Amino acid sequence: MIARRHQVALALTALLVAGAACQNQERQPPARPAPPAPAVARSFTLVASGDVLPHASVIERAGFDGNGTVYDFRPMLSGIEPVVRRADLALCHMETVYGTDGDYSGHPVVKSPPQIADALAAAGYDGCSTASSHALDDGAPGIRRTLDGMDRAGLRHAGTARSEAEARSVTTFQAGPAKVAHLSYTNGTGSKPLPSGQPWAVNPIDANRMISDARAARLAGADVVVVSVDWGTEWQDAPDQLQLALAQRLTASETNGRPDIDLILGNHAHVPQAYEKVNGTWVVYGMGDQIAGEMYNAKGVQDSRANDSTIGRFTFTRPTRPGERWQVTGAEFIPQMYDLDSGRVRDLNQAIAGGAELEGVRDRITEVVLSRGAAAAGLVMGE
Repeated sequence: MIARRHQVALALTALLVAGAACQNQERQPPARPAPPAPAVARSFTLVASGDVLPHASVIERAGFDGNGTVYDFRPMLSGIEPVVRRADLALCHMETVYGTDGDYSGHPVVKSPPQIADALAAAGYDGCSTASSHALDDGAPGIRRTLDGMDRAGLRHAGTARSEAEARSVTTFQAGPAKVAHLSYTNGTGSKPLPSGQPWAVNPIDANRMISDARAARLAGADVVVVSVDWGTEWQDAPDQLQLALAQRLTASETNGRPDIDLILGNHAHVPQAYEKVNGTWVVYGMGDQIAGEMYNAKGVQDSRANDSTIGRFTFTRPTRPGERWQVTGAEFIPQMYDLDSGRVRDLNQAIAGGAELEGVRDRITEVVLSRGAAAAGLVMGE
């Protein structure tokens, strides 16, 4: 009898323990689902702007903004900094070389204070093209000082070189999920000869070489290849025959069915020129001068178009299959101007409240930019 009672007690204890366990299980909060894997970025934005050409009045303004003790170009660029900083990759065009120890000049030999590189980097630019008609204004020393100054500012560069090894290297950036190569070439150096024994100091326009360089950049792992070109006829809104023929040749070049070049950015003409989609690739024939002083055109007349320019903004999206090109899924232009009175680059979309005069400048830029059918190809004015 005692044994049976013991067995019953054990059974009741087991039931109580089991019931308590069930209650504990019921009281436990439900397991949380595992957090979703972070989304893999599929696109990036690139912005690019035109010639940085600090004439004497621009240099003087930077001295004034630096209280007469330093050259401070940062206020000049503050108006477009929000646009530049929002991009994954921002490229500029450094038209001039840098001087030293106060040896600065604005025309005809142009030597700029190196502090311009600090201002460009502070505004959010990642790199600049440097092959230009002024690249040899102070020979090899000018190139060296310019690239040294850009290095100190953390600004990458393409188009000129201090050594043959540097000339053979490819300038690349990580832009969001993509590796972007930047190449730069010029149609001339203002009749200034290449430094003796340094034929690699400045990249000249040569279609075969440009295509070869683009293919090499792709083989080195570039997802997107961007080519900056200093070309065109000064003061001419329309692209000239060299621009049209070279754009056709470069954009038609393919390897295994994939274009070798994904975007062409033009400079040099001092005025904004058209955007156009050529063989499926966007070409900006000329972005205009982002920073420049008073300029006089071929007729000797002061021409305010030299202070008009655009920022191009392009969104590239990853292909669905490996080996295909990154597609431009958004193409925009942002009109801007360098205000001679204030010494500031102005985003015209933000400054248009200034009156009908600024609205007229924006309309003039827009008419030229869209003059070769870019609107039908998807180009819009950006904010």
